[in-house]
Order: sequence, then C-alpha cells, then structure tokens
Amino acid sequence: MPPASKAKGDYIMTEFTRLMKGGEEGHAVVAGQPDVSHLLKEITPDASGKAEMPQKADPLHATQIALIKRWITEGAKDDTPASARQQYDMEHPPVYATAPLITSLDYAPDGKLIAVAGYHEVLLHRADGSGIEARLVGLSERIQKVAFSPDGSRLAVAGGSPGRMGEIQVWDVAKRKLEVSASITFDTLYGASWSPDGKLIAFGGADNSLRAIEAATGKEVLFTGSANDWVLDTVWSKDGSHVMGAGRDMSAKLTEVATKRFVDNITSITPGALKGGMHAVTRHPQRDEILIGGADGVPQIYRVFRETKRVIGDNANLIRRFPAVEGRIFTVDYSPDGKVIACGSSYEGRGGVTLYSAEFDPAMPKEIQAIVQKVVSSQSADEKKQLEAWVTKDVKQLKSVPMERGVFALTFSLMAKRWRWAGRMAGCAWWTWLPVRW
Repeated sequence: MPPASKAKGDYIMTEFTRLMKGGEEGHAVVAGQPDVSHLLKEITPDASGKAEMPQKADPLHATQIALIKRWITEGAKDDTPASARQQYDMEHPPVYATAPLITSLDYAPDGKLIAVAGYHEVLLHRADGSGIEARLVGLSERIQKVAFSPDGSRLAVAGGSPGRMGEIQVWDVAKRKLEVSASITFDTLYGASWSPDGKLIAFGGADNSLRAIEAATGKEVLFTGSANDWVLDTVWSKDGSHVMGAGRDMSAKLTEVATKRFVDNITSITPGALKGGMHAVTRHPQRDEILIGGADGVPQIYRVFRETKRVIGDNANLIRRFPAVEGRIFTVDYSPDGKVIACGSSYEGRGGVTLYSAEFDPAMPKEIQAIVQKVVSSQSADEKKQLEAWVTKDVKQLKSVPMERGVFALTFSLMAKRWRWAGRMAGCAWWTWLPVRW
C-alpha cells in the first residue's frame, strides 16, 4: 500500500499504519473483528444502496466489500511489498544506487528549464547545463510522462506504481508545490498532455481508457473506452475541441471532448497498415496533423480530420510516410516551426535519433482524393503507385545519430535552437543535446 501524497481529510487510507489508526471515529480496523471495524460499516451500503465511503463515488461492489471483510477476519496483516514501504517526499528524496532510465523529457516554453523523469520524482534541470534547479518528489514510483503547461507555470506528471495505482500530478513550477494528486485506476498512467488553454490534462491508461481531468481540481471530465489496448500517449487538436489517443491497438483514435463521443480512427485499421502498436503521438505546432511512431519503426504524419468519405480498408488521412528507423519508435516530436521532425528508437541494444525534413504541402490533390475514395482492392496498380509517390513526396532524412541502448525520450527547444534526447547505456541513464538550425 503506497504512502499518501496529498491528504484530503483526517483519515488516511493509503498507508497501512494510518489506515489502522483510524480517524475521528476511532480505530477503523480491528484485526480479526470485522463486526466492530468501523471501516466495514462505512463502506457497506444501506437499504437505499448508499454508503458513506467512498465519498462522491459509487459504493464498492459486494465482492470488494467481501474481500475487505475477509482481510480483517484473517488478521488485517500488512502485505505491502517491501519496495513500497520506502517513503519519499520533498524532504526525503530518492538516493540513487544507479541512475534510472529516463522515460520522458520536456522543455519549459521559455527554454530555461528541462523536466527529466526520475524515480519517484521529476528533476528540473537548468537548460544551460549548470545543474539541478529542483526535485519534485511525489507518490508515483514510475514516471512515464512529464509535460509543461502552455504557459510554463505548471507541470503535469503521469505515472504510478505498476499493478497498484496510477496517478496524475500537477505541480506549481515556481513554488515547487504539488497542487493536484489524482489517483486513478490500478496501474500506471501514460501520455499526459495539456489542452491548448491549459485547463485540462488528457492521459491514457493500461485499462484501455483515455481520460481528461481539470488541471485545477483533478475532477474527471472525459472518459472513453474506445481503445482495444493500452493508451500510451495523447495529444489535443489545435483548438482543444478534440483529443487523440495512440496505443498498443495499432490505431490513433479521435474523440470530441464536449460530447465525449468517439469520432474516428485517424489511422487505418486495415491489417498490415500499421505493423505494431503505437508508442508516441504529437501534433504539428500550427496545423491539425499528427506525427506517430511505434513498434514498426515507421514515422508517419496523418491529418486529424477526414476530408474524404470512409471506404473499406482506406488510409485516407495519411499525408506522409518516412523511411523506417532501426528499432521501435518510443518518442517523436516536431520542431517549434513544424519544419523538422525527430524520432527516437530502441531495439535489442541498438537505436538512436533520426531527423527528417517535414516541409511539404499537406493539401491532398484531387487525383489522390479520387484514389483514396476507392476500396483498396479496387485500386489499380498505377493508382497505388501514384498514392505511394504522394505520401513519400519531399521526404528527406536530415541526420541519423546511432545510440547504444537506444533513445526513449526527446524534446525540442525553440529558445535554445536545439533538441535533447535521453536514453540508457551500460546500465546508466544519460541525456544530451545537439544544436539544430532551422
């Protein structure tokens, strides 16, 4: 049972000792005596089907209540894993025996700070390389995504403790203060992204869900279960009206936020169109186009909103497809002006960073529109050749930097005119930067 990161009342239920201590009503759990354990009374629904706990939520299922009663009857023993008993907070940060794998990086909009995922914490490095500005220590042991808000004042953190809990944290960057700790689902959360107005945060889960919460309160405002596997990354449309999730089911899905309605599969769901799950998605800085990357190692750019009618087996939203990189793509990004894309990959001890030119006209010619509106099986060999020529037009690789152990996170900075990547080599974590002119 993990320690509480943000107390919301007198009674704390997320740490064994404080669970047993109880609150204003006295001892909540009396080992071996379920009938006098106040906790059991609080979670058991009355004749009307309502229960005191959990507050502002549906009562626990009868099977869950029975399990808790059995645990109390059998002695209410502390079975918290040893790895979870170590408590970390801002006064007691982790002490590393070896550097952790860096899973996420993000530049602050002003280019002065770079957030780096660690163990139970996010480290705020000064972007000039002069050292660590702050350590933001929280509940989640595994940090999967860090993302600065559009104005840079806050930092969203998605993570959790695998198989036990997922959490979204929202930090006030200037005050180094945890404003929101939202505990959601029973597994790690992924792919946190901010709405353009900075009011909402979207993220994915291992329960095949895509959710969004209010950044100020942690209140859930969107839930969709349209994915068929883990949702590993999210991104918003330019105006914030829609959110997209990409994941292991080999698709990027579009959801309308106001209605919570699943709208479309942006990518093709035809077998073979994508040869593996998706790990990363990001949007063009000025246009409603998304760059995706995943297990097949092929970076691709799709338009968000369909311009042609759907036909069986189509891949009509595809705008550009780039040559495959070595390994699986774990991270993608656009330069701030949208003219360069980068992807980081890793596979069996090899990988690296590849940069491509993304300067092209995204408008679909009429002759291409006519082709994609045909059922794939009815397209002629010449039409397929024309389509292939269009989705690879003006595609140009700028640089490829091989890296031992591969790359798992990267981010561009406009202010510094450079990009950073992170990876792991010989059992230790590292991150570095390379100037890029555009």
